[in-house]
Amino acid sequence: MAAVKNLYIDQGSDFNAQITIYDDNNAPWDLDGYTGEAKIRKSYYSTNSVDFTVSFPVVRTTGTVILDLTSSQTSTLEQGRYLYDVVLTNSSGKKTRVIEGIVTINPGVT
Repeated sequence: MAAVKNLYIDQGSDFNAQITIYDDNNAPWDLDGYTGEAKIRKSYYSTNSVDFTVSFPVVRTTGTVILDLTSSQTSTLEQGRYLYDVVLTNSSGKKTRVIEGIVTINPGVT
């Protein structure tokens, strides 16, 4: 089961989150050889989505996944609640949803 981590994003701003993933023994995952993808959607049934850029630090044994959005991407999101998840794929092609949650887009004035 994926871990739950809710995110708060300011509309029109660059966004960056570093999230650590742990295994069943509460040890950080070794993410060598993994790739990742993550999306935001208004609902589970929405066909429109915004893709996070998913990256990893140089040392992948810490279990850290980095999620980024540009200010251009967050500008396109209307204020409100959205859903997101992060799926990692290992070198054998096995996909695992590791993180999910609610994204709250805070409106901007500028």
